[in-house]
Amino acid sequence: MKSIDIPERVQGILDSAIGVDELCERLPSLTYISQMSSIHHALSDPIRLKILYLLAIQPLCVCVIKECIKIADSKLSYHLTVLKKGNLIEGDQQGTWIIYRITDLGEQMLTPGHE
Repeated sequence: MKSIDIPERVQGILDSAIGVDELCERLPSLTYISQMSSIHHALSDPIRLKILYLLAIQPLCVCVIKECIKIADSKLSYHLTVLKKGNLIEGDQQGTWIIYRITDLGEQMLTPGHE
């Protein structure tokens, strides 16, 4: 690694512990970071959290979610898509209906102290 100017205190800790190269190598993979970013983005909106809490109670169709949340179809569709991309919910086709349910990951994210 090229030489960089680091404050003495930080350099001392790095030298006695793992060093800059090892520190950089301990970063999670880009894939993992992208997945975490998607999850945190999905959880960053109060409407999406309301949807998750509803689906934690039971699987629901869009019409019931819409009735509880009171938003336009296009906004609801957007929020459901974000939650699906974050792997927090899944939709199962049942005839002409799509029934949404929370995933294990979605439930885990709603649990205090999740890991």
